[in-house]
Amino acid sequence: MNRWRRPIEAILFLADEPISSSDLAVLMEVPAAEVEAELSALRDAYEQTESGLVLREVAGGWRLATHPDAGEYLERFVSEHRSARLTQAALETLAIIAYRQPVLRVQIADIRGVSSEGVLKTLIVRELIEEVGRDPGPGQAIFYGTTPAFLERMGLRTLEDLPALPEFMPDTEAVEKMESGLGPSV
Repeated sequence: MNRWRRPIEAILFLADEPISSSDLAVLMEVPAAEVEAELSALRDAYEQTESGLVLREVAGGWRLATHPDAGEYLERFVSEHRSARLTQAALETLAIIAYRQPVLRVQIADIRGVSSEGVLKTLIVRELIEEVGRDPGPGQAIFYGTTPAFLERMGLRTLEDLPALPEFMPDTEAVEKMESGLGPSV
């Protein structure tokens, strides 16, 4: 076992956010390549020993997480202490922001067809979105974008890891059936 494995693992265990390999290298006072090699070895060791933990690279850093195979048991364990889930409105708004960012509140309302002001506040409080800038026009409206916490909770390394939207779109035949059920076109 490499002499850096134990302290790296302990740091990752205590960390409340993903830690980059370069930050670990500075902390450990070793070359980044050595830390990268140890992180890869540690990730492999968790998998080879069928551990209940996994080491994942998410949101620009490394993070210890529970293995997906333990999910059923973890759900049972935390069922009494489960935090509130996101509403359908919050999920819709979060998806719009994730795929269209930076995006203005008015653009979100145009897409959803309803005001999302309250939902935006909830997503900010949960640290899933944040203000990422201001429109230079009149009123200087706020642009919203996702946070590193969003990436972490979704298990993504970057926004490029989001699934492509076309895979969630209905096929042409389904769209035609929906349109035919709407009555005569105007």
